Amino acid sequence: MSDVMVTAKEYLTPKPLTGTEGKRGTHWLTHEEGQRICLTLDKQDTSTNTLDEPVLRELDGLLDEVEKGDWKAVIFRSAKRSGFAAGADLKQFQGIETESEIRARIDEGNAVIDRIAALKPTTIAVVHGACVGGGLELALACDFIVARDDASLGFPEVLVGLHPGLGGTARFTHRISPLEAMKLMLTGKSVDARKAKSLGFVDAVVAERNVANAVDKAVAGKMERRGGGTAAAAMNFYPARKAMAVQMRKQTEEKAPSEHYDAPYALIELWEKHGGSLEDMLEAEHASFAKLLPTETTQNLIRVFFLRQRLQQNGKGGSGITRVHVVGAGTMGAEIGAWCALKGMDVTIQDPSREALGKAVAKAFKLFDRKLHGAELLRAKDRFTPDLHGEGVRHADLIIEAAPEKPELKETIYAEIEEKARGDAVIATNTSSLNLNDLAKHVQKADRFVGIHFFNPVSKLDLVEVVRHEGSSSQAFETAQQFVGDIGKLPLPVTASPGFLVNRALMPYLGEALLMIDEGIQCERIDRTAEEFGMPMGPVELADQVGLDICLAVADSLARDLDRRMPQVPGWLREKVERGELGKKSGKGLYDYDSDGKPKKDKVDGPVTPRLAERLVLPMLDAVASAIREGVVEDEDSADAAMIFGTGFAPFLGGPIHYARTRGFGNIANTLERLEREHGPRFQPSAWWRLAGD
Repeated sequence: MSDVMVTAKEYLTPKPLTGTEGKRGTHWLTHEEGQRICLTLDKQDTSTNTLDEPVLRELDGLLDEVEKGDWKAVIFRSAKRSGFAAGADLKQFQGIETESEIRARIDEGNAVIDRIAALKPTTIAVVHGACVGGGLELALACDFIVARDDASLGFPEVLVGLHPGLGGTARFTHRISPLEAMKLMLTGKSVDARKAKSLGFVDAVVAERNVANAVDKAVAGKMERRGGGTAAAAMNFYPARKAMAVQMRKQTEEKAPSEHYDAPYALIELWEKHGGSLEDMLEAEHASFAKLLPTETTQNLIRVFFLRQRLQQNGKGGSGITRVHVVGAGTMGAEIGAWCALKGMDVTIQDPSREALGKAVAKAFKLFDRKLHGAELLRAKDRFTPDLHGEGVRHADLIIEAAPEKPELKETIYAEIEEKARGDAVIATNTSSLNLNDLAKHVQKADRFVGIHFFNPVSKLDLVEVVRHEGSSSQAFETAQQFVGDIGKLPLPVTASPGFLVNRALMPYLGEALLMIDEGIQCERIDRTAEEFGMPMGPVELADQVGLDICLAVADSLARDLDRRMPQVPGWLREKVERGELGKKSGKGLYDYDSDGKPKKDKVDGPVTPRLAERLVLPMLDAVASAIREGVVEDEDSADAAMIFGTGFAPFLGGPIHYARTRGFGNIANTLERLEREHGPRFQPSAWWRLAGD
């Protein structure tokens, strides 16, 4: 009966430890029950467990005591509600320069994990929440892994330019199918507990109330240790490894070119050469990890990791928003509404067109079908409601206007919203090009008015610019940032200015590509140039994805309002927009698109040169520099984070300003001056480069 009375939150989270359950150290609790000892990780002064030197050193001392005792079982748990362990503490890896220093640290850490693997008693890792990176490596060293049904397991190291370094590459490829193990490590993706069980590296999936029974079963020898079986083991023979490694490299090259990213290829080589022996692979893993860590790419990707954390901090605290009303069921409005519903918000979406609302519902349900299943899928569909007459405004905590970029239309919408909206509701615009200070003049309660600027596609781009105009209240501005955090996005605070930051930086990049097309340079060659620099998508294809009508509106707005020269829009682009050739959404733009929405591209007809890349990329860097100088963003790190997570700017370069600093600000200014002489005054460098220094 007591189980019925427990709340969902209590059911899904471990009971907080008080420190009286046993002996408390700095980071570990020990609790003895008969012939069992439980080692519980509770890292000091943090809400999330990570494995750093002090944590592992303390564990090493505890293992001294464990090895002396006559234990039947050793159980590893976490006291944190957030999960078992979120991997290694990356702060300890910043600034390390020598392989020898790294190798020494890696060897020390591995010695501790190896001691767990060698323990004579039955070892059981009971995991919940996040069990990733080093946390999963610790768990894999145990005889059994019992996962609570809320657990998420994986190896994200490749995303920071590394591969597992505490025995994970070896133990994982020898525990389950090496093909499945390599796939997870190469993508950095996590899987839920049930998927992990089906793959073979979790032995039982249970609710918290059944953990004790599962542990009893493992200790009694009644739990079958899962794994990949004999077929999986056969894949570790050299001929199979060699054949599969070729295919892995080919597939990886498509998403992470070897020219820019070392870690995936180091991992493939590690397994190809040493996967036949657990011991050999363990040893080779140490050397490979130590070689990767001090590289510029890895250090830059670690920097990007912390930039993400910084943006996440902007959204901490909880907005209290549960009901969202979206005005406009076009591409952006539909995607914003769908994402909010996916993340647990009650959403009403308004549009005068029944057809537009129908398309918005279809698009939302497609997203839900892809991301959710079971009861949660049904609940998400129930949360998304088409609203022809805008009655949802009356109940909304937040109203987001996502109408076309026409000031008169938006002004009319704001008047209609304020007739119905609650006095404490936040009103936001998703405008990408219009002046927020001008729009605010048409909002009676302008202090509750902010910009919340999403990027297309909403489901894939994490950045959201939160825009403060001259009359925005601190409360509304903070609430907007917290709302962005609530829906799992990264809020970037910016001041009202033409194009804010991201579009202001993108338009010179896209505009220069249009001028190159006007000069007769092949679209495919332009895109290839940008992609080889490190951009995830070339400017031509990106313009099509954004929508040529949107690009044109933003370009016209910036040319009108921004105090700097912009690339002149070719006349043929306006003609395309007038004909309805808007890009991917219309099936035809700068490229033609097939039925699957993929651009039809020809082979590149000429060489890709560094000068061509500079002509594309440096205007983007210069626009970012100008925005920093004008105070549009807080500082260089905020600008770098915005460009990485809002445009996909080459993460391995650490962000546009970090890249410029690496080259030298003087070098950037000199190159822009050369481009100015060659191509005109639009390349005139910002004064910031000389003022900031290197």
